[in-house]
Amino acid sequence: MADPARQNGDICLATLRDTDRDRYLACLLSPEDKRGALAALYAFNAEIARVRDVVREPLPGEIRLQWWRDLLEGNAQGDSTGNPIAASLLEAIETYRLPRQTLVDMIEARIFDLYDDPLTDRNALEGYAGETASAVIQLASLILSPTDAAKSSEAAGHAGVAQSIAGFLLLMPIHRRRHQLYLPLDILSATGLDRDTFLRGEDRSRISAAIEAFAGLGLEHLAKARKSGTVPAAVFPAYLPVALAEPVLRRAARAGASVFDTALQLPQWRRQLRLLKASVTRRF
Repeated sequence: MADPARQNGDICLATLRDTDRDRYLACLLSPEDKRGALAALYAFNAEIARVRDVVREPLPGEIRLQWWRDLLEGNAQGDSTGNPIAASLLEAIETYRLPRQTLVDMIEARIFDLYDDPLTDRNALEGYAGETASAVIQLASLILSPTDAAKSSEAAGHAGVAQSIAGFLLLMPIHRRRHQLYLPLDILSATGLDRDTFLRGEDRSRISAAIEAFAGLGLEHLAKARKSGTVPAAVFPAYLPVALAEPVLRRAARAGASVFDTALQLPQWRRQLRLLKASVTRRF
């Protein structure tokens, strides 16, 4: 008879392969006995990150996010075992003593995605990234090695910001069509732009300056993550997806306003090689 937990873990991996291929590959490069829990965490993250993509209005999105919050707080209606990702996540929480509040904060942060409000400044951006991408790295580190996780918390904070900015740059054409913007207003203001003029895309020189500054902020946080100290080998698999941020940030800095119509993502085979190299050298 098949083990339900193993089946759920396989479903999480399969889901992740379709919704977050880079973290799926990072799972495969992680210790085998940790893959199920990592896949559950990453699949949960993918589910809450793509809510804006599957709803047309904010209210249905908030209802979806509330279901996950109720699950984590023990108030969900019905049996969670019908949802393989939920069942696997709850098992990972119990097995590795993951802090539920951190997961709830991830959900709360994702409410921002449902609306078109701007990020006012760098602090707001860093706060959002801290509760999303950085939190994922820290939770993955707890799964991999609880005793080593705290040693790299500073690296996780900076790495998550760099990863978030790279993601925002990759998705900028989609966000622009939605009239959504994650580039902080203080960066726009420093280049003589406001939200609407940026989204119109007409002032190419100033937009290029804003994109370069945004990508530069990501590279700055990546450098800080690398300089914050050695990430223990036991938790390094949590940082593998961060290895894909630098090429995106550097391409965006060069592309400037062309990020609206230029592919910044490396081909799949190059991303796989980069992840493999990072896993061997333990450098992101």
